[in-house]
Amino acid sequence: MLQTILGAGGVIGYHTALELHRMGIPVRLVSRNPKKIVESDELFSADLLNAEAVDRAVEGSDVVYLTAGLKYDTHTWQDQWPKVMRNTIEACKKHNTKLVFFDNVYCYGEVSGVMSESTPIHASSAKGDVRAKVLDMLFTEMRTGKLNALVARSADFYGPDTPLSFVQVMVFDNLHKGKSPQWMMSDKFLHSFTYTPDAGRATALLGNTEDAYGQTWHLPTDPNTLTGAQFMEYSSKVFGQNKKPTILPKWMLRVLGFFIPAIGESIEMLYQFDRDYVFESNKFFQRYPDFKHLTYQQGIKEIAANYDKSIRVV
Repeated sequence: MLQTILGAGGVIGYHTALELHRMGIPVRLVSRNPKKIVESDELFSADLLNAEAVDRAVEGSDVVYLTAGLKYDTHTWQDQWPKVMRNTIEACKKHNTKLVFFDNVYCYGEVSGVMSESTPIHASSAKGDVRAKVLDMLFTEMRTGKLNALVARSADFYGPDTPLSFVQVMVFDNLHKGKSPQWMMSDKFLHSFTYTPDAGRATALLGNTEDAYGQTWHLPTDPNTLTGAQFMEYSSKVFGQNKKPTILPKWMLRVLGFFIPAIGESIEMLYQFDRDYVFESNKFFQRYPDFKHLTYQQGIKEIAANYDKSIRVV
């Protein structure tokens, strides 16, 4: 029953591994410099761009979770994501291993309305094109019957110790430092976030549900979506701050992007902030009616408590 996490150093790999431990499943953690989460973890150092290393990392695994995160850079994604996916697919096919691919919503592109599993793949950014390409690689192998796989898709992240989440950097970190929370473009639109511990728990659950394979799943996300203004207002209350939010317009983000590469790389994704961004996970909740997810209010309290165990959450 050994199950392997490729890209185990990230927040999703971490929470997926925690849930597998709770399920009593032995775990192999694979990254360039893997670190044990529990004493029984098997560590395997590998570069996912190296096909031979990935093959050896996958060997003996019942299920593989591809949760890797690459540098947030378009050229890096274009060069490396197809190689990582191809190496993973070939290794899983060779060793008859099931594959769970952790995905984001970039492949959908500009969506009017709610995002669900039936939303067409219609990328509208360079990074979205990359995600669509690797998904096509995966679905092609699944259709041949040579690969048993599923896609676990998440909205934008939020959660404790989630440094790649824009709300950690722009909202929670700022509030913790007594600064004004920030939002991009406009805070008037609805914006879904998936709580990272819930995402990891659900990913492990899907990976151990036989009839979940061959499908795409939206991971459990609170359906009571907040606007940016509501999200910042409640976060400010929980952190005990009363700072007026700062809204960063596109022109300012473009200027900042010349000096801060991560912001520059985010410019093509700003369509996610000029309209409602609503992520639906009804399919998951119908399949797993007993799954307990955190509401935004509960999640924000957990995040605040993680910053400072003495903070008074309301």
